[in-house]
Amino acid sequence: MSDDTKDTAQAEQNEAAPVQAATGFKRKLAGRVKSAKMAKTVVVQVVRYFRDPVYKKYVRTRTSYKAHDEENQCRVGDRVEIIESRPLSREKRWKVVRVLERAEID
Repeated sequence: MSDDTKDTAQAEQNEAAPVQAATGFKRKLAGRVKSAKMAKTVVVQVVRYFRDPVYKKYVRTRTSYKAHDEENQCRVGDRVEIIESRPLSREKRWKVVRVLERAEID
């Protein structure tokens, strides 16, 4: 391999590296499992608090996400961590990373 070919290959690698690093960011959220009735899918409800700029009051919002649960390990009431992923179906764009806290069974 000549020196020119080596330099060109290294330049291409150096140009491609920052692009891969910039696209690697994935959001992580934590929430409670509200439904586990679907096959390999759970509905996770994430609660978020923010201060209303006009009324100066703290407001609670709830958002539900459908997340992929490969091993069907989650139960209703579990606290889980989910991460953003590629679209897995029409509504599923999140995956369950781990169970943070198990629900108490009565």
